[in-house]
Amino acid sequence: MLINVRTAYRCRVYPDPEQAAVLNRTFGCVRLVWNKTLSERRHVYHTEGKRTSYRETDAAMTQWKRTDDLAFLPEVSSVPLQQTLRHQHAAFQNFFAGRARYPRFKSRTGRQSAHYTRSAFRMREGALILAKTSTPLRVVWSFDDVDLAAMAPTMVVVSREPDGRWYVTFAVDTDAPAPAESTGHAIGVDLGLTSFLVTSDGDRIAGPGHLARKALNLARYHRRMVRCQRGSNNRRKAKTKVARAHRKVRNARQDFLHRTTTALVRSADVVVIEDLNVAGMIRNRRLARAISDAGWGEFRQQLEYKCARAGRTLSVIDRWCPSSKTCSNCGHLLADLTLSTRHWTCPSCRTRHDRDLNAAKNILAAGRAVARAEPGDACGADIRRQGPSRPQSAVKQETRAVRHSA
Repeated sequence: MLINVRTAYRCRVYPDPEQAAVLNRTFGCVRLVWNKTLSERRHVYHTEGKRTSYRETDAAMTQWKRTDDLAFLPEVSSVPLQQTLRHQHAAFQNFFAGRARYPRFKSRTGRQSAHYTRSAFRMREGALILAKTSTPLRVVWSFDDVDLAAMAPTMVVVSREPDGRWYVTFAVDTDAPAPAESTGHAIGVDLGLTSFLVTSDGDRIAGPGHLARKALNLARYHRRMVRCQRGSNNRRKAKTKVARAHRKVRNARQDFLHRTTTALVRSADVVVIEDLNVAGMIRNRRLARAISDAGWGEFRQQLEYKCARAGRTLSVIDRWCPSSKTCSNCGHLLADLTLSTRHWTCPSCRTRHDRDLNAAKNILAAGRAVARAEPGDACGADIRRQGPSRPQSAVKQETRAVRHSA
């Protein structure tokens, strides 16, 4: 039985002035519908204490189109506006389920996007024509192994970044790829900041520090921007330079993460990582910037979908497993281990350990123990959470200021 998977292809587009005017008008209407709907949702909830359904927001938007103040809404395609209501409804469902934070208002200075379903665009021999436009968008296709003319996308997302670049994303339902060839190998991965990761095989990848390399340029661009008068063309140009610098950092980080995760998936049948509480870690103001720049959350997301696509197994062990404090040779568990201690000697078997390599080996052993349904044998303690039910520190167990005598 064939299984369909959703695949997205993102590439640059260059709209002509007429198309840019239509798309900018669409972005404005999408932003208005989102903000107005969000405002009314909040008002109803605070005054009446009840939630607003998608059907109620759809009926409200129909009434808005009949008013004199919002009579311009029918000038753009109705599909992106309907998709905006659906996205906001899903955002509130995720919020009430505890999977996401409260939806925020959209700003005109941020990234703008509009979602078009099949009824709002046409694809003919690789030419994309959106609703309310008469000429095809100029698309720069950069995927040599995929024929754009034979593509049948289910959704098209047109976006404009803060630096002024335009992109289009094609969402396509394709057959699941064949599983990758087995390697007969398993690998444990310990994430860090100085070294981005250390594997149980002894491989070490240094932290790229993308944001640190651009910090001086970003600071200079920000100083130039704040010196310009608000609303002036010079401030707009300076803000574009700031956005362009951030885009280069973001693209470099994404490229690094894609190369790293692809290499891991190709090298092993089983990849074992820790369940890091990244959202809690970035609350530490001393480590927040470095952790955010490392992209641990994106690293795990890429591993998840790449392992699923290649037929690999991604094992995630509990974050409270004392991987750094456990001897990978004999299983001895240290009482304390400071974060500054990068090497230590096991008091039981006298084995000299590199902290990160030792943790990677214990992570691999813990993943194998979970696969055998024998938690507790790998790290010298139960893999499940130890200690109080409400942890005091979000940065694993190894960031507490304790002393080590070894």
